Amino acid sequence: MATLTFDYGDSMAVLGPLSLVREPHSFDLCDRHARRTSAPQGWQLVRLRTMPAQPRD
Repeated sequence: MATLTFDYGDSMAVLGPLSLVREPHSFDLCDRHARRTSAPQGWQLVRLRTMPAQPRD
């Protein structure tokens, strides 16, 4: 459902649309895990719209 990547130099995690190309340092997530993902303490999490907004659990 979504792909999670990290930019260690900028302390940033990016959650975006499912990537069409496999990258060794990215993680493909199902819908449930994509919605529950958070960034490590002190990092920024950027969420790119991958699907219509859904109510939180």
